[in-house]
Amino acid sequence: MSDDDTDPCDDCGESLSDALARTVRLTVDRSQIDSQRLCPSCFADWIDRYESKMIPEDDPEHLDENTDIIVD
Repeated sequence: MSDDDTDPCDDCGESLSDALARTVRLTVDRSQIDSQRLCPSCFADWIDRYESKMIPEDDPEHLDENTDIIVD
């Protein structure tokens, strides 16, 4: 594999091959705002951050089932 086949991860800076790279694109109204090439580890971290910020805390699927809810 040559150096032409690798680019650094935009998060950690480690060299990664095209086969392992994941590209995250942020698009608003069909206009690209941001694009990042990430290694598998940084991509997993990005997914975790996305889920923690985008899933509402009061989402019924993610509520603790052991919590008692009293409705008057």
